[in-house]
Amino acid sequence: MAAEFVEGYGGARLAVHRVGEGRPVLLLHGLFSSAEINWIKYGTAAQLANAGFEAIMPDLRAHGQSEAPHDPAAYPEDVLVEDTQALVKALGLTDYDLGGFSLGARTAVRAVLAGLSPRRLVLGGMGIEGLGQWEKRSAFFVDAIDRYDEIRHGDPAFVAKSFMKTMNVDRVAVRLLLGSVDDTPPEALSSITMPTLVVCGADDRDNGSAPALAEALPDGTYAEIPGNHMSSVTQPEMGEAIVRFLAA
Repeated sequence: MAAEFVEGYGGARLAVHRVGEGRPVLLLHGLFSSAEINWIKYGTAAQLANAGFEAIMPDLRAHGQSEAPHDPAAYPEDVLVEDTQALVKALGLTDYDLGGFSLGARTAVRAVLAGLSPRRLVLGGMGIEGLGQWEKRSAFFVDAIDRYDEIRHGDPAFVAKSFMKTMNVDRVAVRLLLGSVDDTPPEALSSITMPTLVVCGADDRDNGSAPALAEALPDGTYAEIPGNHMSSVTQPEMGEAIVRFLAA
């Protein structure tokens, strides 16, 4: 699957992967991951394509095949939202659905609050506390980056280090990116009025309560699938839940 490239904020080159034909679904992956790992490798994109959708999957800046600048000026507040808006415009998306997992879900929420208006919204691996308590979550990952060479098996940050190593993460760029992400307070969720699916692994508590997030949304639905935060995106139930929701 060849990537095309779109300019994001400040001209940064963002890789975009597509599969399928039909109604477009813009999918944003999680931290340290990529479109390939979150959506393509384990079949979610193929499930959407087989159901008559076009899965459009960018690599976020500092991830995958997208540019990873080391200039702090390339990471202003909510830069991922700026990139998402640029993608929607560059790809000519007017009638589309939007989804994200973990950091991608956080970005999707903030993009809607910033003015994007997808028909339906999918938030994977996200709870209400995760949206509003980013500083604590971010500090964990910054610490993992700063202590990267010291972390050994048994350290709470070992899984994060292992994933960064597997994904060949540019730690300088991602550390800058972590500082650009903003909180979304619970009271802001009342502005997200489109039908929204909150889909989360049964053993995933990394971002707080997913059922509470669904309940706080004006038109939220909760779907539980197998897995924890790392494994839930590998389950066929992830794609099944998304297809079922978007096709309704």
